[in-house]
Amino acid sequence: MQTAKFDETVEVHIRTGLNVRHADEQLRGTISLPNGVGKEQTVAVFAKGDKAREAEEAGADIVGEEDLAKRIEEGFTDFDVAIATPDMMPVVGRLGRILGPQGKMPNPKVGTVTDDVGKAVGESKAGRMEYRTDRSAIVHIAIGKTSFEERALLENYAALIDEVVRAKPAAAKPKAAAKSAVKTPAARASSKTTTKATAKAAPRAAAKPKAAAKRTAKKA
Repeated sequence: MQTAKFDETVEVHIRTGLNVRHADEQLRGTISLPNGVGKEQTVAVFAKGDKAREAEEAGADIVGEEDLAKRIEEGFTDFDVAIATPDMMPVVGRLGRILGPQGKMPNPKVGTVTDDVGKAVGESKAGRMEYRTDRSAIVHIAIGKTSFEERALLENYAALIDEVVRAKPAAAKPKAAAKSAVKTPAARASSKTTTKATAKAAPRAAAKPKAAAKRTAKKA
């Protein structure tokens, strides 16, 4: 499966068929894949006092309060997961426009706003990831590396599909069936190039029959 000189990430893109304009058809949750994704996540925690010490002891990479919020406002987002205690949300709330689009905003629905920061940090470091639909109702998530054994990738893929089916909103119409595609970043770039080349070639190919028809008419 290796197509590049480095160990590429294998991604899954699931077209859910949901109407995400409806609040009751949003899909969002967390999952820990059975074989991990080949990368330890960098975890940032908003906490103070004993909770800050608990986060550090659990292995959090970055722990802070107002100082961490200020760093993020200045452009620092070099982490994969953000966790916050409930009392820190007034501080974290103003970071929504920065962390929200990146999928890093702490949220109580997915367990990243919690007083049990030790457990949340431990699960995140172990590979727990958040997934959610984008504006086109597609879920994008990594399931491993191209160096993984095929069996490990298949097990991760099966676990992800099972989770998405389980978490499907009850309000979704029966026809909302999920379709998925598995790609590496290099494969995505290749498919875009192929599509552009095909689109450019199509008008030229279509022009040939017309030219032939004109020559035939002149001979007649």
